[in-house]
Amino acid sequence: MRGYRSTTGAGRYFILLLAVLGMLFGAGCSSVDLAATNNAPVEPPVKKTTIVFWNENAAADRTAYYKELIAQFEQENPDIHVEYVGLPKKSARLKINTAIATHDLPDVCGLQSAWIAEFYHQDVLLNLDPWFQAWSEHDDMMPAVIEGNRRMAADGGLYQLPNTMSMETLWYRPDWFAAAGLGEPQTWEDFFTAAARLNAPGSHYGFSIRGGDGAGMQLMRAMFAYSGYRDFFGSDGRCRIDDPLHIAFVKRYLGLYRKYTPTADITNGYQEMIEEFDQGKAAMIQHNIGSYGSHTRALRPESYAGAMLPLSREGTYVQEANNVDGYSIFKSSQHPEEAWRFLKFLCSARVQSWWNERIGQMPVSEQANHEKWVGKRQHLQVVQQAMDSGRFYFYQPPMYLPDYRQIVDSADNDIEQVMLGKLSVEDFLHGWAERFNQAEQAYRAAQ
Repeated sequence: MRGYRSTTGAGRYFILLLAVLGMLFGAGCSSVDLAATNNAPVEPPVKKTTIVFWNENAAADRTAYYKELIAQFEQENPDIHVEYVGLPKKSARLKINTAIATHDLPDVCGLQSAWIAEFYHQDVLLNLDPWFQAWSEHDDMMPAVIEGNRRMAADGGLYQLPNTMSMETLWYRPDWFAAAGLGEPQTWEDFFTAAARLNAPGSHYGFSIRGGDGAGMQLMRAMFAYSGYRDFFGSDGRCRIDDPLHIAFVKRYLGLYRKYTPTADITNGYQEMIEEFDQGKAAMIQHNIGSYGSHTRALRPESYAGAMLPLSREGTYVQEANNVDGYSIFKSSQHPEEAWRFLKFLCSARVQSWWNERIGQMPVSEQANHEKWVGKRQHLQVVQQAMDSGRFYFYQPPMYLPDYRQIVDSADNDIEQVMLGKLSVEDFLHGWAERFNQAEQAYRAAQ
């Protein structure tokens, strides 16, 4: 009997526990049922379309800026998700060509104007004109820049929407110049004098040459700035690259190597060259206004300044035309409408202003170019003063040639050989000019 009563007592406790648990679970179920039967509104999930964006210049700061912009775009466009992919600048063009070959292109891609003709002739770019003409801000874009981009395509279509433009710049240390009794280099003679005077073995160099990736592009800009030529091909139809003025200039310019420049310059690309300047190892570098952000982070405001490339032999400022970057949509995109919404966001006046203020370049938007911050940037003031001087001109490189950028970059290795003393300046420039001549003749024959 005792055992029975004990078992019965345990059973009672067990039954009581089940009752309590039942009430608890029952209460939970009824609360869920109540929510379901109250017809409470349930927000339907937003169906997102994913587009892929490749940034062709994935420096650390620019990647951070893009991620901030993408977050803002996705907030304003909750139906679109942007997948960001950063490409190293030196290998970006090659990676895009590989993606063309493997049919694995993104929707939107950052594109330099010098690449438009190459990709246009591969028939992979989408003509943006239908969207551009309907865009409320299309009249705000600088007409000369838009027309310059149209010249890159044989059909005159718009295949890249630009958001920033650059100018080749001579960055220098005004504090070192002042200590040496030198002023801002106005002429090429000033430049060569400063490179020698400010060279301090064991401390710093007078100049740093870009001898690695991108050397050909930068040297060409300096050559035309020196000669003052505005046409790439002379009246005889021959390329001016190997003009006697250019031969004399390149001998002197590349002749600075090792004498007044770091030995490492022979392989230095733009990032390494900028580091030479920002770390106080060089008094001057030739780059573009886009390196402003790096200088402002590394140096005190009084320790760096931008100047135009020195005056030509004719007393003019000569810069490369169509030195702009922007964005393109590939024909293979399955979501062109969403891609355009992202592209026009990046090229809107407000975003152009935000972007260019941070990277130190000039917007293509007229409205953004009149923002207060533009007038407060010393290097941009220099550019605007030069453009308003009546002595400012562009030379027109043949970016319409499908092989243009390949020919420009083909000089990189030759420049290294010249700096090593294994190739004469004459042979280098003659060979470079001939590649342009052949490409031009082939292009005209195909028209």
